[in-house]
Amino acid sequence: MSIPPFTFDLSHCEGHARRGQFQTPHGVIPMPAFAPVGTLANVKTLEPRDLTELECTLILANTYHLYLRPGHQLVKQLGGLHQFMQWPGPMLTDSGGYQVFSLAHRRKLDEDGVLFNSHIDGSRHYFTPEKVIEIEEALGADIIMVLDECAEPLDRDYMQQALARTHRWAERCRAAQQRGDQALFGIVQGGIFADLRVQSAQFLSELDFPGYAIGGLAVGETKEQMYATLDETCPAMPANKPRYLMGVGAPEDIVEAVYRGVDMFDCVLPTRIARNGAFLTPHGRLNIRNAQYAEDERPIQEDCDCYVCRTFSRAYLRHLYKAGEISALRFGTIHNVRFMSRLMAQIRQAIEQGKFADFRAQFLADYQISNQKVRHEQRQRRVNAMQSL
Repeated sequence: MSIPPFTFDLSHCEGHARRGQFQTPHGVIPMPAFAPVGTLANVKTLEPRDLTELECTLILANTYHLYLRPGHQLVKQLGGLHQFMQWPGPMLTDSGGYQVFSLAHRRKLDEDGVLFNSHIDGSRHYFTPEKVIEIEEALGADIIMVLDECAEPLDRDYMQQALARTHRWAERCRAAQQRGDQALFGIVQGGIFADLRVQSAQFLSELDFPGYAIGGLAVGETKEQMYATLDETCPAMPANKPRYLMGVGAPEDIVEAVYRGVDMFDCVLPTRIARNGAFLTPHGRLNIRNAQYAEDERPIQEDCDCYVCRTFSRAYLRHLYKAGEISALRFGTIHNVRFMSRLMAQIRQAIEQGKFADFRAQFLADYQISNQKVRHEQRQRRVNAMQSL
């Protein structure tokens, strides 16, 4: 099988932060990049033309969910995901490995694969590495993922077993791939244990994947543990391949991960919190349901160029959410997705100009995390960032 037609070019580096681009059959992904999640071939409340206008350069769809409904063979029959959902740009599908973690109560795992009980009708479905590649090739995304075991990140004894299985599955996925127009990424696992992460990165590097993901983070460890893990993992990964941190999308985590050498991200966070009335701003989340915004004539974010900020007041948006209007969910999603695409553009520009360290320090100083549990960690990061200037 010929090597897939994918190229990764780095144009600028500042410390470990990298500015590059990844060429795919459906266009170039400027990196660092963030992918909104379209689980069922749709980013909730948005149309493909919205995603283009919001300058999204990559979206993610979920292999497990699309396999169950409408079925990968139907998607293939109708021309693959790009044709099916009318999205012209680069696309990524995961493998179902995260569902091994999130649907632990609905699955049984053995050496050969994972048996899932459908959350829709209880029917049973067996995912092997070969089956996953068959499904992902039918779906037709530009970037596809190996089947891995996303395990609890703090249990070293079990993690060693899961890691060995993940490596065996990666070899089987590599052998099963038939299409040459899809970039199959390996997934580095190992929990919070530096030696296991390095071991995983080295093993997978020998398989020469077009790109590499970091899986199994943001699933129970603290932020400081996640950052420490990235400190050890990124240098062990190939420098000439893109690095993708799976399932991480909090703005402060993206800035910190880019600082440590990550190039790609995806997460449901911006779209999910939008449906609950939370808007992302440079100063943290704004909960539009709060009474203080009932008469507020200002936009969500003064300098934001999205349609929502150019058009509506906080008072009007609060009214829509309080009244249960469907348009509120769409408006919140438009702003949050645009916030993320602008954040990535700002990060790329800062790296190009050699000013990312300054950008990071200022961003962390301004951005307030609403979760009390992590505020102490954020304050410590601010101190560390300022001390490193």
